Amino acid sequence: MIKLQNIVLLFVFFCSAEMLTAQSHYPGQHADKLTIKETAPIKAYAFDMADVKLTDSRFTENMERESAWIMSLGVDRLLHSFRTNAGVYAGLEGGYDSVEKLAGWESLDCELRGHTTGHILSGLAMLYASTGYEKYKLKADSLVEGLAEVQAALGDEGYLSAYPENLINRNIAGQRVWAPWYTLHKIYSGLIDQYLYCDNEQALDIVKKMGNWAYHKLQAVSPEQRKVMIRNEFGGVNDSFYTLYQITGDEKYKWLGEFFYHEDVLDPLKSGEDNLEKKHANTFIPKLIGVVRAYEFGESETYRDIADFFWHTVVDHHTFCTGSNSHKEKFFKPNHQSHYLTGYTGESCNVYNMLKLTRHLFCLETDPKLADYYETALYNHILGQQDPESGMISYFLPMLPGAHKVYSTADSSFWCCVGTGFENQAKYGEAIYYHNNDELFVNLFIPSELNWEEQGVQISQQSHFPKEGKTILTVKTEETKRLSFQIRYPSWATAGARIKVNGKKIKVKQEPGSYIAISRKWKNNDKVEIEFPMELKLNPSDNPDIVSISYGPLVLAAQMGTEGMKKPAPFSNPDLHNDYYTFDYNVPENVLNELDIKGVSLQEWLKPVEGKPLTFKTEKDITGTDYTFIPLYDLHRERYIVYWKLKN
Repeated sequence: MIKLQNIVLLFVFFCSAEMLTAQSHYPGQHADKLTIKETAPIKAYAFDMADVKLTDSRFTENMERESAWIMSLGVDRLLHSFRTNAGVYAGLEGGYDSVEKLAGWESLDCELRGHTTGHILSGLAMLYASTGYEKYKLKADSLVEGLAEVQAALGDEGYLSAYPENLINRNIAGQRVWAPWYTLHKIYSGLIDQYLYCDNEQALDIVKKMGNWAYHKLQAVSPEQRKVMIRNEFGGVNDSFYTLYQITGDEKYKWLGEFFYHEDVLDPLKSGEDNLEKKHANTFIPKLIGVVRAYEFGESETYRDIADFFWHTVVDHHTFCTGSNSHKEKFFKPNHQSHYLTGYTGESCNVYNMLKLTRHLFCLETDPKLADYYETALYNHILGQQDPESGMISYFLPMLPGAHKVYSTADSSFWCCVGTGFENQAKYGEAIYYHNNDELFVNLFIPSELNWEEQGVQISQQSHFPKEGKTILTVKTEETKRLSFQIRYPSWATAGARIKVNGKKIKVKQEPGSYIAISRKWKNNDKVEIEFPMELKLNPSDNPDIVSISYGPLVLAAQMGTEGMKKPAPFSNPDLHNDYYTFDYNVPENVLNELDIKGVSLQEWLKPVEGKPLTFKTEKDITGTDYTFIPLYDLHRERYIVYWKLKN
């Protein structure tokens, strides 16, 4: 097998780094392909993927590594379990035994097999729409053609999966089975993305047949059976059905979206009850995405209120400083983060779904707190989820003092977080900008180029953020345009904001945690210089004596070396196929998260290292320690500490 590192080098050599990405199904996107329009009041619209182009940054580097991984996985390997299920080996020279089989959660004895192919269909769709590179469409077309062949072989009803329909029957009967609708959701979503981003009509035909099969299957389910079956994790299949309804206008698919409204879980949220404790987080969060989608299509404001209450409950009471949540995949007791500093915190899929929910709510509310959270989770979890050496993905983001990240393998793990990772690393441009009529929201400070076609305006953003708290917006327009730029004033920017328009300072009256409005007539080459000075801060957990340290929006972690780390973990351990709840981080006894700061301020005992951006060292004369702190997203293949017990 070709080593992934070599594939990455070849990919970077042949392909431009100027990529852009977004995610589908947000208000304002794909308008020409949608039969049903949103009826809810929308305050901001998302840009289509082709409107935003990322320029060189750490984000494009992550994207290139992820793209190389996708392209390294052969079409026949990704279709193997589907063809096995249908008994289809047409076109395979050598037949069944000629295909190198995938392992881990894609092995033939795993009930989730097939989920990765769905995620990769979405990833390829995003990459093709972003770059226009034909190779992504060619590979995706081959996958879609193979799935069409499998669907035809499985019968006329429209069923399609890598596992037998009996798994669905077991779910309906309330028998033990591992999340068959969750897996189907990934395939639904991947095929829908192929239609939306790649104009693949065959993909739409396949997924409509799958929707028709689901409708006829579930029409026969009694209310009692339904109540039992939806206890099983079904992912965001409700979101997929609502999107299929939005595309086609067919009421069957709306009925399916409503079918998966989970009353037992969601109804308590109506009355403001925090019922999250001990609930499986990644089962819970997608239910709310379905709820907010239903509101967008005209359901009552109660649906929006449910989603809004859930979001604030999770972010305010169940979330770590990194924007991640959960312990062993489950929500813990509210305001008990310091009790769960373990090696099994921060499932990456949870963050993926929280960011999707955040985007929908932002379109409805334009609340800067939503954008603040998005930035926190993007930089401190998603960006650092990927190992920059191998391109592999971590399942958890451990908060255990002295733990380290544990990475997947190229073809022998395929955890759920590998699947969502194929999307996470391919859609970094999705939440930088939003718009509404003559307003432009600038939410993230990521080097990029925006084409606001409706206004005839292009915006380029040049920035070395977060190495420095500065960014420059340059306007390109043939005609003078009166527009309002809404610049997010981050809640972490307590040292103030400095804004210049064409070199002239403007007075900033707003406070952190708001938007700075710049309304004027813009002409060609106008420039907006924005600076938010970044500061070191202590961030108390639920326990005021246990804190994390941040610099601007970045969580800092202390580098704790590699003593006692078992090889080959965390370097893509081939024996680590499934979850690792029993994984032994083997933390040395001398790794302690206690700091005696002797009552002095943070700025006195933690100092920047000259010539090394975003690097800080403890003052040994004060703390008695010699620790180096860097952003958590840059800390890989060694132990770290995020949360500290401070002794004064």
